[in-house]
Amino acid sequence: MELFQLRYFFEVAKHQHVRKSAEILHVTQPAVTNAIHRLEAELGVELFIASGRNIRLTECGKFLYEELTPFMESLETLPARIKEITSRGQATVRLNILAAWTLITEAIIEYQRIDNNLNVQLIQNELNELADITVSTTMHYHGKKNDSVYVCTEPIYLAVPNVPKFQGKDSISLQEVQDDGFIKLSGSKKFCSICEHLCALAEVHPRIQFESDSPSAVKNMISANMGIGFWPGFSWGKVDARRVLLKTVKGIDCSRDIVITQRKNRVENLRVALFYAWLTKYVDIYSQCCKR
Repeated sequence: MELFQLRYFFEVAKHQHVRKSAEILHVTQPAVTNAIHRLEAELGVELFIASGRNIRLTECGKFLYEELTPFMESLETLPARIKEITSRGQATVRLNILAAWTLITEAIIEYQRIDNNLNVQLIQNELNELADITVSTTMHYHGKKNDSVYVCTEPIYLAVPNVPKFQGKDSISLQEVQDDGFIKLSGSKKFCSICEHLCALAEVHPRIQFESDSPSAVKNMISANMGIGFWPGFSWGKVDARRVLLKTVKGIDCSRDIVITQRKNRVENLRVALFYAWLTKYVDIYSQCCKR
């Protein structure tokens, strides 16, 4: 799912007319149609249905449109708001990414298309206390949620090969697969300790087939159908369903909280605050759209 797909959907939903929306977006009509079809395929639902010569939103389409409206309206006014503070010079955001690296870096790329004067300094250090914004994860967040602490719960699925043994099952217990060969994230990554805790909760000792401290390597090995592994519901993106199936883990609460925190104990930087507001809304919209 990409931001341009949501933008195309939102425009068509607002006007319920593909050709008019394409003209407003300054793209071709097939580009709009293909983007919406891809979005429907990823979500697994229809967003529009034919109504005579026109189209109208399905119930799922109405829900998505309502959820997107505040985000898209904010996005449309964002350039003007940023322009008001460009006189302050180039701003730097020190962003400490301890979790959901793929999702957060994609969000940064999208944001810099809007404000390319924002310099994002990336950090990856649990002990760093100077970051403006920190993205972390924990099993269950017990701190206080407020305007500078955003918390989003992400399901953790079990990624298994698309073979008869696993087909037709909505959920799988860890006991069923502990001897099948696991692809494991190692090292000091927080997601690694969460996965180990989940196995301890289920009282299983999985047979480790391959482990790496690189999330990309683990993702690629699982995607290549070389073993079973834990897969965060939206921050790691989609899997190829022809090769890999995502199954709910039976018997335990298999999820984690993604926590995005803005540090407030420095001179207030409006560009940092604006980026934080956009980042948390981006993650919130993305997580809602990716719910299975």
